[in-house]
Amino acid sequence: MPRLELTRTARAALCAVALASGSLATAADTVRIAFIEVLSGPFAQTGQGSLNQLRDVVSQLNATARADDPKFEVVPFDGKGTPQESTNVLRAAFDQNIRYVTQGGGSGVAFALVDAINKQARRDPNGAMVYLNYSAMDPGLTNDKCSFWHFRFYPSSEMKIEALTTYLQGKPEVKKVYLLNQNYTHGQQTAKASRAYLAKKRPDIEIVGEHYLPIATVRDFAPYIANIASSGADTVITSNWGSDLGLLLKAARDFGLNINFYTMNANNPGIPTQMGPWGVDKVGVIWNWGSNAPTPELEKIAVAYKEKSGEDFIYAAHWNSMHMLRDAMRTAKSTDPKKVAYALEGMKYKSPMGEVEMRKDDHQLQAPLYLGMWARKGSPGVKHEAENTGYGFRSEKVWSPAESAQPTTCQMARPPA
Repeated sequence: MPRLELTRTARAALCAVALASGSLATAADTVRIAFIEVLSGPFAQTGQGSLNQLRDVVSQLNATARADDPKFEVVPFDGKGTPQESTNVLRAAFDQNIRYVTQGGGSGVAFALVDAINKQARRDPNGAMVYLNYSAMDPGLTNDKCSFWHFRFYPSSEMKIEALTTYLQGKPEVKKVYLLNQNYTHGQQTAKASRAYLAKKRPDIEIVGEHYLPIATVRDFAPYIANIASSGADTVITSNWGSDLGLLLKAARDFGLNINFYTMNANNPGIPTQMGPWGVDKVGVIWNWGSNAPTPELEKIAVAYKEKSGEDFIYAAHWNSMHMLRDAMRTAKSTDPKKVAYALEGMKYKSPMGEVEMRKDDHQLQAPLYLGMWARKGSPGVKHEAENTGYGFRSEKVWSPAESAQPTTCQMARPPA
């Protein structure tokens, strides 16, 4: 893993920050946040959409800042979806004296960032960075690999599978399930949790197929769809994202495959466009919020964003992470990363989707979960469409934080307060 070496300029800047850390930054000060994401290649649409929405949230946040609040600035870095390149740009962000990082596209990248940030904090306690994870879902990030410097504002894959398998207890027509996931840690953990939770809650369900595909590599998903069809599956569970999910659903549509697809990312940019009428009552997404969910305040935010940008607002995790970050800085009366991290853990925050809590034990946000099912706009529960398709996700089910919460094995090492 590349080391985060301090330049002479960065050392001097850090000394200045250390001297000032006892008080909250003034309105003239700016806290820069490194956005490390896939901004090139086949998954770039997802990364760019996330960046656009983060910038909009930050713009609104800055507009409501109090006189003693810091202003936020988003600085994008193209991590290209790889652990090596992402840690390279993390080092570049550190050398620019950026102390806050956000990322979500890929748990393999997330593990690499956590490792690099932990090593840097051990080498130089005054050079720590806080990592705001907005969608990397591997449960290990809040279990055996948990870190004081890492905070996840999005449900883990286990939380999502907990909710989905509970829902499937009321779906006796689901009898044969096919597991299709990308071949990296998140996909493997999703399959593992699916097998375990189905065995406990629906032991009558048969797993008729399980396959892992190389991430961002496959262009023709027709053979995969043919395998699923021949397996006799009536339901697919997939954690695929980006172009891998879009192409999978397009292939299923072209084949005319009339089975269920329960996903974790069908709301992501570009994917709703692939479904059309074929996906109605077939494609579901388990997520942290949807535009047709019963959350009027966030609905207004999403409508306003679409009116000015033409894009669907889907990254509610950005809203929570940035607002909770500012509240933590207010509580800490400082922008110092360690003081802010201590203020953030255990925080309860009244978000537009209800009260959420950053669980102190493992830094996993406890928040509602939603199941959206693809349906025609204007049908019951579908007020807002996705990507101007004439279709959207109705809010099929809402789970409280307690219903999807998972135990943790985290043994967190904390620096001296």
